[in-house]
Amino acid sequence: MSTLTKNAPIKIAVLAFDGISPFHLSVPCLVFGERHGKLSQPHFELSVCALASTSAPHTIQTNAGFSITTKHGIRALQRADMIVLPSWSDDLAVPPEYLLQALRKAHQRGARLVGLCLGAFVLAYAGLLDGRSATTHWALAGEFARRFPQISLDPNVLYVDHGDVITSAGTAAGIDCCLHLLRDQYGSELAANVARRLVVAPHRQGGQAQYIDHPLPTLASDTRLSKVLEWMLKHLAETQSLDQLAERALMSRRSFTRNFQKLTGTTVGLWLMHQRLTLAQRQLETSQHSIEQIASDTGFGSALLLRRHFSQHLQTSPSAYRRAFQGADFIRAPVSTAG
Repeated sequence: MSTLTKNAPIKIAVLAFDGISPFHLSVPCLVFGERHGKLSQPHFELSVCALASTSAPHTIQTNAGFSITTKHGIRALQRADMIVLPSWSDDLAVPPEYLLQALRKAHQRGARLVGLCLGAFVLAYAGLLDGRSATTHWALAGEFARRFPQISLDPNVLYVDHGDVITSAGTAAGIDCCLHLLRDQYGSELAANVARRLVVAPHRQGGQAQYIDHPLPTLASDTRLSKVLEWMLKHLAETQSLDQLAERALMSRRSFTRNFQKLTGTTVGLWLMHQRLTLAQRQLETSQHSIEQIASDTGFGSALLLRRHFSQHLQTSPSAYRRAFQGADFIRAPVSTAG
């Protein structure tokens, strides 16, 4: 990773190409291209770059019938701390070699590479996902697996973060991925504020399902489940058994678990664990409570279990995470399993 100091702007290059979807292009621009309230020290310096070798102004045709103009070419990738590939052409054409070389060089010098939706294909063509796990839009998962058998594809998650290389599923999952990256750099409070401005869910863990097979119609059970979800969030420190939750929803245990998964895209246990992790992250960022106290407040019960879940799901420890947001010398916390 590049050594980004607290006062240095994070340079982000977003690659555009002829035929790009305006929505896909807007996702990283909305999350990283605006100053968001309390974000006053380090900030993002975002550039939209055309797939061209010169730095003269370029006109890019979108797939929506209008064009955009950018003054940056592919050379901007040489200066970027993060490179975002918001998608790729629908025909999944092999990218030009000069782009693949630029991505490889950027990765070698420590830039973070992000492939949203079909952008994962570009990172795969560059060889940056070999031997690793990745995701992409579920509708093209079969084609991805056929072209890149050396990559472990998981079409059932929203995003996969290896630290240096990140891939996401399609469309709205790109927003989730970018909010995840924002929270990784600046914490959950800012990411939640940006999510509220965008009117989207403040945080969806990467392991959540991409889509629900059979969406439910609006039923009375939805309202009951929503009220149970609200109660669960307010009582994360308490033990929450399936039987008690089902009783609160006025459902059988089997009906509750089935409807819960259809509504949230995940299981009761995973949803609870992710919410508790999110609350623990917020407390580590903003309070001086001990690790033991935070473990109790968030329902993990013991500091040992809290450390175990942080290591498993966030690849760091509570102490290292706290140092990253309360006076660390670098924006990203060093990976650690101690503390």
